[in-house]
Amino acid sequence: MKLKTFLKIAITFLVFTPLIANAAITGSIFKKESDSISKNTKTTLIVNSPRIAASGNQIFCPGSPLNVVTDITITGADATDIGTEAVYIQITGDYANGQDLLTLTNIAMHPTIIATWSSAEGKLQLSSPISGAKVLYQDFVRAVKDVVFSNSSLNPAGTTRTFSITLGQANYLPRNGHYYRFISAINIPWQDAKIAAENSTYFGLRGYLATLTAADEAQISGEQAQGTGWIGGSDAETEGVWKWVTGPENGTIFWNGLANGSAPANQFAFWNRDEPNNSGNEDFAHITASGVGIPGSWNDLSNTGDTSGDYQPKGYIVEYGGMPGDPVLEIATSTTMTIAKITTTTPDSRCGSGTLSLQATATTSTIDWFDTPTGGNILFSGPSFTTEFLTNSKTYYVSVGCPTNRIAVIATVQQIPSITSTNSPVTRCGAGSVTLQATTSTGIINWYESATSTQIIASGTSVTITNVTQNTTYYAQAFNNSCTDGIRTAVTVEINTPPSVTDQDLILCQNDNLTLDAGITNSSYEWSTGAQTQTIQVSSGGTYTVKVTNSQGCSAVKKINVVEYLAPTIDRIDVNENRVVIYPETEQNYYEYSVDGSTYQNSNVFFNVPSGLQTAYIREKNGCGIDSKPFVVVLAPKFFTPNNDSYNDIWEIKGLFNYPQAKVSIFDRYGKLIVVLNQSKTFWDGTFNKIPLPADDYWFVLKLDATSPEKRGHFSLKR
Repeated sequence: MKLKTFLKIAITFLVFTPLIANAAITGSIFKKESDSISKNTKTTLIVNSPRIAASGNQIFCPGSPLNVVTDITITGADATDIGTEAVYIQITGDYANGQDLLTLTNIAMHPTIIATWSSAEGKLQLSSPISGAKVLYQDFVRAVKDVVFSNSSLNPAGTTRTFSITLGQANYLPRNGHYYRFISAINIPWQDAKIAAENSTYFGLRGYLATLTAADEAQISGEQAQGTGWIGGSDAETEGVWKWVTGPENGTIFWNGLANGSAPANQFAFWNRDEPNNSGNEDFAHITASGVGIPGSWNDLSNTGDTSGDYQPKGYIVEYGGMPGDPVLEIATSTTMTIAKITTTTPDSRCGSGTLSLQATATTSTIDWFDTPTGGNILFSGPSFTTEFLTNSKTYYVSVGCPTNRIAVIATVQQIPSITSTNSPVTRCGAGSVTLQATTSTGIINWYESATSTQIIASGTSVTITNVTQNTTYYAQAFNNSCTDGIRTAVTVEINTPPSVTDQDLILCQNDNLTLDAGITNSSYEWSTGAQTQTIQVSSGGTYTVKVTNSQGCSAVKKINVVEYLAPTIDRIDVNENRVVIYPETEQNYYEYSVDGSTYQNSNVFFNVPSGLQTAYIREKNGCGIDSKPFVVVLAPKFFTPNNDSYNDIWEIKGLFNYPQAKVSIFDRYGKLIVVLNQSKTFWDGTFNKIPLPADDYWFVLKLDATSPEKRGHFSLKR
């Protein structure tokens, strides 16, 4: 503990704490007052106070209101003590706010009493209509006997209800015999609240800030209290070590750490979400405000808390009971109701006809079995019921002997399934996917790869298996939930080989016929032409197909692409000196060309063709025809040397004699006509009128016939 905080607490304690009878309050506020006293310790001292006793531990049937007591007595402290201001009846333990209700019935019979119900506290106050007036104990007795408990649900939450009946206003917890009271005191610091609580008494019991060590204490002083306020927990001594520092539990550690900490073994803690967080030196425990987080949970605050809002101290909760020297009080009593309800049911199932065993547990010892949801006769009483011999499923109903809804418990008879049909054998042509089919009398079908395999490969009445490459056997077994006849039915898959066909590309010569062959014997055929023979004759190009089906019923389609090739025809031949181009009427890439009839090429252009009469050829490469046409190559020499040495002594165009109409005119450089050559005069010797002309360049004009264009050129005469 911080020294400053300790001194402040100690000084306040010395100034404001008076001596309390039968208690020796000494030492630190964090020290236990008695290590040997627990919350349930009682002394034998009995104070002079009224006494109340009640009976009525009963079974509550949902939907049927029930008196909270079967009998009750109230005895005054002495002959003069004949009444009091109020009697309080509170539902403690499993209180269901919004469902549970306490009501005073026969109101006309109780003119001296009014009943005030607080749903937040689960408390019914019986008091005089006149504020502060006392009511005779005998009137309270009659009234309490007419208080009934009801619950709006046919399936109430929890299993029990405890009713504390007390002559004082403090909330009474029958389990430990302690009393809890909220004292309103806005903005009271925790230290002052601790002193004030310890200065208070209740019918001789010494008070202290409440130490909530169990869930029922947290509920009655948190959720069912009139307000929220301080309780007796603190970590001011050691940060993060939360102790109860008041009452009999003084010094007991109930939490270590922040929100992610933990409670020691057998200790109870009910922190709100994300608490404690020690934000702003928050060393003291406080009940969380209503509407903030978990109802009735705890929050850590500084000594003074906030000045307003949800984290402003609204007061403090005082607990009475368990302190050394406390008297034994009889100002409170209690009764209980056990809610009659079925807590668990266990249905049963079996494969095939027979008997079944149904189970149920309840909050009471009475468990009755029926075969109808309402009415009917009890078939059996007890937690375990064996049905009659059943061939089909049947619903039974169990109850606890109350006129409430019965709970259905099903005895399930699973029909034993069997495979009734399959599509075996499953055939297909070639590897690929197959669909296995089977039907069952009921349930589902699992598929396996062998008769003993446990690995399910598929489920369903129709399943597809991919990439089956060979003959295979699969197995189907029927299941109805966990029931099966244990029989696996074989479904075989047969992979047949389809015909092996090869597509073709064939050539059809123009104006010719071609035989198409399916290529497979001993099969059936369906041609795209409608024919059903192995071979057919075609006379035109196109794509033809034939479906070939073998004896196993497997088919394959063969495609034959027939390309019709045209027979070649020469259109013209262009000759430019020794360059020759052969032009077909229709150029095709399947033509080839030649100028000697033996050597062919794809190109129609030829170079260095010898002068003279030649023949041009075009043929189709696959033998679909050939065409030829003669042509002449005329070559004019570039020069001649008329010196009688037998080499180039004359200038002539070879092959000119093949053109009867040919004419060659030769001119000098000045345009003077020197000589004309033709079929009868085929060469020039370099003279004019037999006189040798000088060395020079000369020009010629060649015209083969009247329709052909002129060809001009020049040559040199050298001497």
